[in-house]
Amino acid sequence: MDLQKFLATVRRKKDEDKSPSREGILLVERRRHSRINVELPIDYSLVERSEGHRGILADASEGGLLVYLLEKIEVGALLRIEILYAKGTELTTIKAIVKVVWSDLAAKSCWADYQCGLQFLSFFEGDLKKLKMLLREFGQPRK
Repeated sequence: MDLQKFLATVRRKKDEDKSPSREGILLVERRRHSRINVELPIDYSLVERSEGHRGILADASEGGLLVYLLEKIEVGALLRIEILYAKGTELTTIKAIVKVVWSDLAAKSCWADYQCGLQFLSFFEGDLKKLKMLLREFGQPRK
């Protein structure tokens, strides 16, 4: 069959097909862990430095975090973080070492200049368990 006949056949079949359009957007979730919306303060510092800074945690999972920061942190940088939250009447923390996997400018309406995706590398003893409990407390994953 030559190209002209093939194209004519395809056009004819397309015209005969009266089914609704199947075009659209397919979103595939690549994350292993569902994200939970949470707004908590964090303290962070580069692993090789002791100078601490403040940021805001926007969402979290067992695999990583979305945070808002006032300074740009390079992709690949290792950070020591501390998530601060109240449990009952006492202040509790979750400490971990994370890697910056992406960094971008934050929206103009946000208090911070940058947003970063952080991947957990390790937790201080018992803090993964604390994170899991915190995520359960904050509710159902967003869809």
